[in-house]
Amino acid sequence: MLWILSLGFVSSAFLAEDSEVSPPKVILLIAEQNIEGPQRAWWASEIDLSATETTIAKRLIEAGYEVLEPSNLAMVIEKNRAFRKVDLSDSDSVELGNLSQADYVVLGKALVSGGGNVPQSNFRSCFANLSVRLIRVNDGKVLVYLDATGSSAHTDVITGGREALVKGAQDLATKIVEALKK
Repeated sequence: MLWILSLGFVSSAFLAEDSEVSPPKVILLIAEQNIEGPQRAWWASEIDLSATETTIAKRLIEAGYEVLEPSNLAMVIEKNRAFRKVDLSDSDSVELGNLSQADYVVLGKALVSGGGNVPQSNFRSCFANLSVRLIRVNDGKVLVYLDATGSSAHTDVITGGREALVKGAQDLATKIVEALKK
């Protein structure tokens, strides 16, 4: 009997070492609007991720999370036209998370506004405001509300707006990783 228990222990230990635990899967659903541009969201019509989502995705991947790519979700979104709108509700985002087997959804908005001109220059101030909710998919619970800001000055307001978004997204990404670790 001791031999059987020992064998059971060895095989359990072997299985634990041999099996890989997959990292938590995250979907980023952040609608973005730069200065003088329309509000965009890749899941509604755009193909590529926004500056905000790209910046946050890089940080999540570095922290060991799996970010689900738009190409992985295209079939799910195509089948359910309800997902093809910029302003997704919490329940729609949770449903999308369930269908794509995600663990978390980051749902939010990023908006850039233009300020005045910088004195004695051709630069214009640009300010980004980002806000998101981190939602656990398995129970639909909003875990935390987070926000961040970023600013930039540039001669081209679109480029300045993108720079402001990236700065705000870097701060927001750190907050998201911290919230996911809790």
